[in-house]
Amino acid sequence: MTRPLVFVDMLSYTGTKGGMETYTRELYRELGRMDTGLDFVALASREGSRMDLDWFPGEVIRSRISGENRFVWAFGELVASSLHARRRRADLVHCPATLGPAHTSMPTVITLHDMLYWSHPEVMVTPFFTRPVMWMERRAVANAARVITVSEVSAGEIRKYLDVSAERLHVVPLAGRQPEVVAPYRGEENLVIAGGQRRPYKNWDGLIRALALVEEPIRPRLVITGAGPGEDPLQPVVDECGLGDWVDLRGWVDADELADLRARARALAFPTLAEGFGLPVLEAMSIGLPVIASDLPVLREVGGDAGMWFDPLNTASMAAALRTVATDPEAMLRASRAGLAQAEGFSWRRVAEETLTVFRSALDRR
Repeated sequence: MTRPLVFVDMLSYTGTKGGMETYTRELYRELGRMDTGLDFVALASREGSRMDLDWFPGEVIRSRISGENRFVWAFGELVASSLHARRRRADLVHCPATLGPAHTSMPTVITLHDMLYWSHPEVMVTPFFTRPVMWMERRAVANAARVITVSEVSAGEIRKYLDVSAERLHVVPLAGRQPEVVAPYRGEENLVIAGGQRRPYKNWDGLIRALALVEEPIRPRLVITGAGPGEDPLQPVVDECGLGDWVDLRGWVDADELADLRARARALAFPTLAEGFGLPVLEAMSIGLPVIASDLPVLREVGGDAGMWFDPLNTASMAAALRTVATDPEAMLRASRAGLAQAEGFSWRRVAEETLTVFRSALDRR
């Protein structure tokens, strides 16, 4: 009997998309370890085609469609991906990175990670692109047989803005990394790490200004990874605050460099104004790295009582959290242990199993 073929739209996978790429990679790595009864084929972007995709459990079509050129990428998502899926006679399409085809002749499952263009358009980096993205999200969701999202907060916003029925909408929380050995928290270096795209809602400038309020004798060093090519837009803020000796702005780092930073740091800072899930919080907790983060409902959903929460709109509140990191090792050790316990409730195996259930539900509609 022929196994159903799942076509995976990976045109957004370029090495610069953060949590959505972690989700795609870890989900399909885990599905590859399972007896799913399915076959998989992926359509990769031009940038993704140059990357190591050995984790994908099937054939990879290495296209020339750029995932960084927004106009080319939009055409690829709306039209080209469905053409490739039909050409391969796929039984199901999965779009793991929020956007997907406007129309498919086979059932489609879309993973919609957040509704930030709808709920927080004022803090998106390219206001002129907001309306087109909203239209693309609406079209992709209208075409989808099933919609997966990653938190109850995001599910509520999807119901609010797109009126998706309970039958079509499924919440599948993400997971952090599950290392074989978790080293005990040491916190020997007065270092705080943070990372992500330089979008306004990430609130990196607020974190830098809060650091300036911390007294020099106890002030931690701050490393912020995730800058794109060219001059980092945070550099003027660092210069304005006179923190050139305290803030290290870096681009995207590889797994080894990130692991080294996490091993040396006392905490992860996550000052975001809005999220669909908050994967960095869970990833840090899963290795025992304490977290200081914005007190948002979605981050509470992920981090429970294990996070050290602050008001992201109040630099004094953020500065107080940074002082705790620098001066209260007992509090940090408690946060480390609480984070490890919190992270135990999340696993990529569970993500894969629940996603597979959604796939089978969509396939049953054929």
